[in-house]
Amino acid sequence: MKFSDMAERQILKAQAEGQFENLRGAGKPLNMGDNAGSSDAIGFRIMAEAGALPREIELRKAVEAQTEKLRAAPTEEDRRREARVLADLQLRLDIEAEARRRFYGR
Repeated sequence: MKFSDMAERQILKAQAEGQFENLRGAGKPLNMGDNAGSSDAIGFRIMAEAGALPREIELRKAVEAQTEKLRAAPTEEDRRREARVLADLQLRLDIEAEARRRFYGR
């Protein structure tokens, strides 16, 4: 039996048992936030709610935080050091994004 058939059976069973009644947000459109046009948005949101963010998302947050550190750096030497860290994070983010694109064939 294929996984999709098993999943469909479980959904039908849950529906017959009334497990989908009175769910939070029932009858309302999905809130996609800033990623409304992204095909990965729903998966990322589900993973985030489960506490399992993809490495790419973690790196994006790290890049944003490091950018703020760079802006707040008081001396030229501090700015150079923070810029090196930012460049490393950005490179890692680019590698993750490229790996995802290759995996999904985009």
